[in-house]
This record gives sequence, C-alpha cells and structure tokens, in this order.
Amino acid sequence: MPFGEQPAYLRVADDLRRQIADGALPPHAKLPSQASIRSHYGVSDTVALEARKVLMAEGLVEGRSGSGTYVREAVQPQRLHRSGYRTLGESTPFRQEQTDERVGGTWRAVSERREAGGRIAERLAVDPGEELMCTRYEFRVGDRPMMISTSWEPLRLTARTPVMLPEEGPLAGRGVVQRMAAIDLVVDNVEEEVGARPGLAEEAMVLGGHPGQTVIVISRTYRAGSLPVETADVVVSAERYRVAYHLPVR
Repeated sequence: MPFGEQPAYLRVADDLRRQIADGALPPHAKLPSQASIRSHYGVSDTVALEARKVLMAEGLVEGRSGSGTYVREAVQPQRLHRSGYRTLGESTPFRQEQTDERVGGTWRAVSERREAGGRIAERLAVDPGEELMCTRYEFRVGDRPMMISTSWEPLRLTARTPVMLPEEGPLAGRGVVQRMAAIDLVVDNVEEEVGARPGLAEEAMVLGGHPGQTVIVISRTYRAGSLPVETADVVVSAERYRVAYHLPVR
C-alpha cells in the first residue's frame, strides 16, 4: 500500500460516515447490508465487515439482534459543571457534583461497610483491609440518569458519630464539607483527576448504552489539610456529557 493511502475498509467507512453526516442515511435508517456494501464498493466481505465495525466503534450505528444495523440518533452532549468557587461551600450531594444551579436533580443512595482495597486505601492513606463506609449514589435529572458515584470514607474518622452514614442522621443529604465540619474536620482542599475507560455492565444498566461504551471517570478526594476524609469515583457517559471546570484565578 502506498504511503498515506487509506486501507479499503477505512475508505468505505468514510463514505458511509459522510452519508450519515449529510442525512442520506438519517437516524434510524438501516445501514446497507454487508452484501450490499461488498457489491456497491467492490470490496471483500472482510472489508465490508470491518467498515461496519468502524462505524459501530464510533457510535454512529448500532446493531439490533435479528434485525440489522441502524444509524443512531446524534446526541448533543451537555455540560457537567464543576467549580473551584463552590466545591467547598454549602451543598447537597447533587450540587457537589453538578455546580450549575440551573440544573436541578435528585439522588438515591445505599451505604454499606467495606474493606479498603489497594487503590482506595492508597487514596485515603489507610491500610488495605481497613474498614470504610462505602456509599453508592445514582443521580437523576428528571426521569433520566445523569451520573453514578461511589464514595468511601474511613470509619476511623466517622464511626460512632452522627455522620457515619452520609444519608442518615441529622446531616443526611448534606455535602462532605458540612458533614465533616460537624466532627471538627475542616475540609480545605479537594483534588480531582479526570480519565476515561470502557463502561462496566452495571454502569451501562444505570446510565444507558451498552457495556464497553466510553465513560468519563472523575476521581475526587476531599482533604482536611493533608488528611483524606473522603474519596469518590464519579462516572458519566462520555457520549452525553462534557466536564466543564470554572476555577478561580489567584
């Protein structure tokens, strides 16, 4: 193959992608069959199959069991706002994760005791196997799931206090900063790391889509000075959301 020349399957995928973008293949239209692609472009079955795989990997089409492959409706990503101005202020769990006050939402949560695994133990600066309170959140806007979050707090800090369970007690449903202040821990800094990975099956069940679709993961740790008091993984669909930060300039 001459330098710079595309493989045949990419040329076919490019042309089908253009037809989707131009509306010649509108949303919900059936993609030409493998035999039709082979005949129209004069390529092999292997090339036709690989071209279809490219479009599926890009999220432009989806397979329906026993029916064929169809063009997906384009999704306009929304913004998930995060702000250095408000992260440490008064908040609910929802507002802690979405700082745009124009967006209202609800959440539900389940807490249980867990032992710290290696990765979480390192983030919380505790020994592996130490007991933690693990809380799993599902956040919704209207009837649509927006994100899921799993948080971990060291029970060495919160056990036998009114804030041991994040969603029960006198400060139920308040943010980490307020809850920790109630036990004389002043949270004054937060660290976030943003990455992406294939979504897990259980995440796809909540957020929609299918296992393997890309999700954005925000790994966050709240600290009181150098002491980690909570760490969490916030997961959103990379197709539906963009993470936007508003940070103060000092």
